Amino acid sequence: MKILFCNYEYPPLGGGGGVINAMLAEELSKRHEVTVLTSSGSSSLEDYVVNGVRVVRVPVYVRTEQAAANFPSMAAYMINGVRYGKGLMDKEQFDVINTHFALPTGPVGNALAKYSGLPNVLSVHGGDLYDPSKFTSPHRHWLLRTWVKSLLRKSSAIVCQSNDTVENVGRYYDRLLETELIPHGIHRPQYAEKTREELKLNNDDIILSTVGRLVSRKGLNRLLEIVSRISEPKLKLLIIGNGPLEQELREQVSQLGIIDKVVFCGFVDEDRKYQLLKVSDIYVSTSQHEGFGLVFLEAMSTGLPIVCYDHGGQKDFLAHNETGGLLPLNDEAGFERSLADLLSDRVRCKNIGMQNEQKAEDYYIDSCGADYETLFRSLVPE
Repeated sequence: MKILFCNYEYPPLGGGGGVINAMLAEELSKRHEVTVLTSSGSSSLEDYVVNGVRVVRVPVYVRTEQAAANFPSMAAYMINGVRYGKGLMDKEQFDVINTHFALPTGPVGNALAKYSGLPNVLSVHGGDLYDPSKFTSPHRHWLLRTWVKSLLRKSSAIVCQSNDTVENVGRYYDRLLETELIPHGIHRPQYAEKTREELKLNNDDIILSTVGRLVSRKGLNRLLEIVSRISEPKLKLLIIGNGPLEQELREQVSQLGIIDKVVFCGFVDEDRKYQLLKVSDIYVSTSQHEGFGLVFLEAMSTGLPIVCYDHGGQKDFLAHNETGGLLPLNDEAGFERSLADLLSDRVRCKNIGMQNEQKAEDYYIDSCGADYETLFRSLVPE
């Protein structure tokens, strides 16, 4: 098959939604011709092949952050994505379109499907339907909600990555819509392990780690408050990632007097991310919602117990006391108790991590890719 992916973000731009798209595209490129129509973070246009995937970047001149998009850049992608996409359609014959995110990518995939007559699979990632941290979340506004509902109804198939997203499609948009549940997958980690000393960390530190864009939905301000209340002098929190709230969070660290407990690692490549996770003791997250929670699986694959909230798709594969701590949203007292329990019983902490590593085996990208492939084939005429 010749597959056209549409996604306004694709690595190195953006966060988890682009990352999972890249992993899926690379997996399917082993057997099919794959093109990704995405945006450029600069004024230069790019059309290149990486890891077997052709990446076509359309101009978006107003994006200033690598980690986070803004409204002008998303609007520019809607316009230029359709324009450049039609040019691709005129030159090449694709079999199926897979559009990632209802907004802002949905209008691009829908327009190209209408132009070409091709089936369009709309993959929703959770935050594009429901993000409690954003006033602009579509579920809060009648006009945006109506727009998303229309895009969902016009698609040939809707893919949700978690039961939480399936429920939100029905709760906020249309209870009669049929959806496909295809859990995300991650690459089997391949990286050169490094010691704590090589990573400039102390061997006797108790290391908590968290990965993600530094945006409000991740609730890192709350995590810093929790860390400030833990009296353990050897505790270290590694914050892996960058984003628009970095300076604000650094100021909070200073105000809380925990400069010696928090390390801002910034944006790192995949090798360094897994190296840092591997030398950690516990993965922590106070995210206010995750459509799926890819980073939890990445942490599990390195043998870490997880302590987080239960608001999101992570409920599909995490369970309280079995994978670590899975607490009601913003139950900070429960969060702290779960951390204390794990830190007081290091054998149990290690055993949970080993079980999590085994559980991650069910969520690798080859399984996700096979499910998408089956769906695409069901929509493509013989």
